[in-house]
Amino acid sequence: MALVLPFEPNEPSIEALVALVKADMERVNAAILARTGSDVAMIPEVANHLISSGGKRLRPMLTLACAALSGYRGEGHIKLAASVEFMHTATLLHDDVVDESDMRRGKLAARKLWGNEASVLVGDFLLGQAFRMMVEVGSLTCLDILSTAACVIAEGEVMQLAAAKNTQTSEDDYLAVIRGKTAELFAAACEVGAVLGQRPKAEQAACRSYGMNLGIAFQLVDDALDYGGSQAKLGKNVGDDFREGKITLPVLLAFRRGDEKERAFWQRCLEKGEVSDADLAQAIGLLTKHRAIADTVERARHYGAIAKDALALFPACPAKDALMEAVDFCLSRAH
Repeated sequence: MALVLPFEPNEPSIEALVALVKADMERVNAAILARTGSDVAMIPEVANHLISSGGKRLRPMLTLACAALSGYRGEGHIKLAASVEFMHTATLLHDDVVDESDMRRGKLAARKLWGNEASVLVGDFLLGQAFRMMVEVGSLTCLDILSTAACVIAEGEVMQLAAAKNTQTSEDDYLAVIRGKTAELFAAACEVGAVLGQRPKAEQAACRSYGMNLGIAFQLVDDALDYGGSQAKLGKNVGDDFREGKITLPVLLAFRRGDEKERAFWQRCLEKGEVSDADLAQAIGLLTKHRAIADTVERARHYGAIAKDALALFPACPAKDALMEAVDFCLSRAH
């Protein structure tokens, strides 16, 4: 059972963003393939299983677009964009081990094919390659931004572990988790583009704000999709968050708004892990009753609006238009 979320009929796309960075992304993809090479055969096998599995590469495209927005004319954005994608891929490999996930982007997770140990170690290899490329670019500021992001992402993941299966988690605490584990990489990916372009501090901060708020909106839509989406859009099974006992915003809203009997249901399923086949349908019913999915999407729209406002500093141009439409695209995934 899945809930179809109401959205505008003309669904936005990221075609403008894809077209804007097409030539640069071909170079980024070539760098990614080159840097996954290793004499240890398992490393390219595991890395390419995930890298070639159809991800949109949104984060590196944001780096390239923000570099274009900032008028950057050098070569460093290619390596930084590849670094951002490697950081993202490494976190996915690690996340699937922590979450014991079976699926990723519609395929078996790497850990199911090669084991947890290989997934963690190949993730570490990709992080190492990411930092090598950052150093090669020669910008200490960019290195600082992305290395700080790596720390913040790890902190966000540990915070999520601490909040796992805890129905008493506050909305503020949950937002702190997603700022760390998801939005920080969006923010860093955008900020380094403006830093490379040597833009004024206010414009660098604007690009960071755009990425941070887009990242929050992106994760909130993911939260909603786990209960109201389709397996094709998620790249994993609908209800995985529920079965894994993850406390996400829709659950927090439904738990707070529910009566004692409903709260006992959430505690049994998420805190105690006692989940039957019929429980997902009941969970979706409670989320629908309390508008928890719809309100999560509304929260996402709020952060999407902040992301768009952050770009107001910049004059109209194709890069700005593409970045604005990327916000609408991320929100439209809930349709």
